[in-house]
Amino acid sequence: MSNQHDYEAAARIWRRLRAWFQLPAGRLLLEQECAQMESILPDLFGYYLLQVGRPGRVDLLSASRIRYSVIMSLESWVRTRGQNQTDVCGQADALPFSTESLDVVVLPHVLEFTSDPHQVLREVDRTLIPEGHVVITGFNPWSLWTLWRWIGWWRRNPPWSGRFHSSAKVQDWLGLLGFDTLMTRSLVYYPPVRHGALIRRLRVFEYLGRRFQPFTGAVYVLVARKRVATLTPITPRWRLRDKLLPTGVPEPTVRSNRQQQGK
Repeated sequence: MSNQHDYEAAARIWRRLRAWFQLPAGRLLLEQECAQMESILPDLFGYYLLQVGRPGRVDLLSASRIRYSVIMSLESWVRTRGQNQTDVCGQADALPFSTESLDVVVLPHVLEFTSDPHQVLREVDRTLIPEGHVVITGFNPWSLWTLWRWIGWWRRNPPWSGRFHSSAKVQDWLGLLGFDTLMTRSLVYYPPVRHGALIRRLRVFEYLGRRFQPFTGAVYVLVARKRVATLTPITPRWRLRDKLLPTGVPEPTVRSNRQQQGK
């Protein structure tokens, strides 16, 4: 963020987004995302794990085996959570961490609620160690939820007000930064209705979506790994010795050397 006003605006968006995640549709969505994290994070190792933003009250990092984890709030508050887990404040496009100091970074719905998603990913690239991992969750712009966002007055409120980016686009951005995408998953196929009881009755959408349209879920989960930079070999300048020979003096050859030895 360029100034304090932008930071305060982002904090307001995240407070409203966190309020939405406390509604039935948001809570069920977070439950599915938490289940995905429980299957992903145990296989990612290291010393330091960072989660940027906290969209809801569910602990997405509970399944991680990494000892030290930090949740960086995008709102204006700081809270200590435990001996090895602390909350700090920061900005997604200017992470307050040293270069190549993190092993895993989790971005839960950060890219669609920032003014510069490319800068956020550049910061992730800067702070991750080589072979480090980034886990991203995002709203799919090609889903039933995208159609829903254009209906009614709520389209100006989070999450409908966010700029949804497809998983393919995010993979392209990561590829330009030197990341390899390891996996993508799609989830949440039911309509974003407000009543929890009605959502449970619409579970048939989950079955039909996974069975016939597996890439049209409302949310995707993406895991990518930062590649190790390789050194480019420098071709030796074998003809450099030509410049060291006097003008008009023939260069010695193997044949001439053998003739001299025969004499």
